[in-house]
Amino acid sequence: MKLLLRTGVGTNQWGNNSLFNLNSLLMILCVLILFVTVAMPMTMIIYGTFFYGFKLEWKIFLDVVLDPANITSMWNTIIIAFWVTTIGTVIGLFYAWLIGRSDIPFKGFMKTLFIIPYMFPPFIGAMAWGLLLAPQSGYLNKLYMSATGALEPLLNINSIWGIIFVEICYYFPFVFIQVVSALERMDPTLEESARIAGANQFYVIRRITLPLVLPAIASGAMLILISSLSHFGVPAILGFSQNIFTLPTKIYELINRSSGSFEGIRQGAALSVLLVIVVVAALWLQRKILKSGHYDIIRGKSMRPMVIQLRSFKIPLLGLCLGTLLFIVVAPLFIIFAVGMLKAYGLPLSLENMTLRNFEYVLFHSQMVRDAIGNSFVLAIMAAIISMFVGTMIAYVVVKVDVKGKSLLEILSLLPYSVPGIVLAIGVILMWSGAFYINLYNTIWIILIAYIARYVAFAMKSSSASLQQVHSSLEEASRSCGATYTESLIDITLPLIRPGMIAGFFLIFLPVMRELTTSVLLYGPFSRTLGVAIYSINSEGNTVQAAALSGVAIIIIMLGELTLRFITRERKG
Repeated sequence: MKLLLRTGVGTNQWGNNSLFNLNSLLMILCVLILFVTVAMPMTMIIYGTFFYGFKLEWKIFLDVVLDPANITSMWNTIIIAFWVTTIGTVIGLFYAWLIGRSDIPFKGFMKTLFIIPYMFPPFIGAMAWGLLLAPQSGYLNKLYMSATGALEPLLNINSIWGIIFVEICYYFPFVFIQVVSALERMDPTLEESARIAGANQFYVIRRITLPLVLPAIASGAMLILISSLSHFGVPAILGFSQNIFTLPTKIYELINRSSGSFEGIRQGAALSVLLVIVVVAALWLQRKILKSGHYDIIRGKSMRPMVIQLRSFKIPLLGLCLGTLLFIVVAPLFIIFAVGMLKAYGLPLSLENMTLRNFEYVLFHSQMVRDAIGNSFVLAIMAAIISMFVGTMIAYVVVKVDVKGKSLLEILSLLPYSVPGIVLAIGVILMWSGAFYINLYNTIWIILIAYIARYVAFAMKSSSASLQQVHSSLEEASRSCGATYTESLIDITLPLIRPGMIAGFFLIFLPVMRELTTSVLLYGPFSRTLGVAIYSINSEGNTVQAAALSGVAIIIIMLGELTLRFITRERKG
């Protein structure tokens, strides 16, 4: 035995058994967590739609799907998503090319500014544009009618095209962020070869540049498409007053109209299946597009794509960029804070009509708002911490552990973010409302479970990127010096991936703070979140208070984004 210990044979054998046991334990734990939080809620949607008790029943699904009002909602959803994706992709692609490949001034500053709409909660953007362009009460429409004497408004934001416009404003950065990164890292030799062969600039862009960045374009476009298909806030704020419904708002309306009855939830589950079918069809289309080509565009960090000289177009295009940002960022921000300081909605935007009492009221005198802000902070911190550890554990199994079934683990962790948030909410309601003798409905805990399921993908991806940079030789060297597998994990691996874990924390914390689509079906009398509070106050007609609370939410989100950027910069440094 002494000889074995001295030569390390016994220690290695024990270590290998310990390693195998710990890996198996991690795998089992990850599977159990994802089974309870992801697989079972998704299964419950199918069960609630097609079964009653243990009997197969198609009637409710057919009744819901064939209802003319629901068919109209489906077509509205598809029309809005199509135009938002098409126009948003073109706009994002144009500005990505302009910032990533031209000599436009202030490129770094402009790149940061074009990411701001991504930080802006779309439902707050819908409120802002409603304040500006509502048919009779919008400030821009009132200004236009008083200046021209017209009896009709200039624009009506409460329409399908109004919904499309607002969603484009806040979703085109998905394509911009993806494509600008790909363009900045592209191998320039193919473009240079085409120019040497006599191709003009337009031909090079159309036949060389765009096909090579197609994966980035498709990825950004898919994010726009899924976000538009599943979004609740913008269609609800701009469409409810005109009886314009999409599938998410129709699901909400069915459940709300039935006062949360089991029959209403089943109808919502049936519509959820229809919404998932639409999303799956979109994902299939993306795979077909990307399967048809070869996209090897990155040859190394030293590659610097050729910058295109704008010449006489430089200043006009700079003006276009600044004008776009002024229109989609500054104008909505200004109107939110300006209306939030009005003594009463509808008064002219002048200093004598301004007060800070609305901000004082929502922050210090409204118990509902204080509870909502507190709930959002608690939920955001708890969801971020739990999701960060669960996501890191899943990432470790996927990246570092050689075990069967880990690809299924990765798919399960990514699934909740691939399906609409309102669909996940339906599944969580069916799962945690007494079906298995645990009833969390109308409590803060059911929202927490939904958040963990939805955002664990963020932590998993962030930790995976960090773990892939940690070479296995570091852990092996630690164990060869006598450290146990657990000690190597705690002392070597976790400190090295800590920046990625912190980034993952904030990547979850910020979306949770502004979340509406998932929580709008899950909140109870004492479990409102910040997004739900803003939506509820606005729905009740308390416009100035809703604007004031929206301003508070924007400040919180901006501070969080600045913190994330600082941490990310420190990580890179």
